[in-house]
Amino acid sequence: MIARSTVLAYAAKHPAAKAQLVHWLNIVRVASWQNMSEAANAFAKAKSVGGDRLRYDLVGGDYRLIVAFDFARQIAFVKFLGTHAEYDRIDAATVALF
Repeated sequence: MIARSTVLAYAAKHPAAKAQLVHWLNIVRVASWQNMSEAANAFAKAKSVGGDRLRYDLVGGDYRLIVAFDFARQIAFVKFLGTHAEYDRIDAATVALF
């Protein structure tokens, strides 16, 4: 998991998203997904936004998390974490904030 500390810091500043972010981190930490389908199926609101990226909706869509995966190395790279309004201003397929 790349950018775990960034996700935890964001959760501390955004209490409404904290529980779901911590839950997401706990699931990803122990996962051994082999492909995008497995990573997407672990969360009901996950959606593909590029070849190696998934978007996770948090708190009813108020927050968005974009993660790129390297399944061969079992690494999840957080690319974006922000509000829905902030998400609307980025390109989900190319964003790399962290």
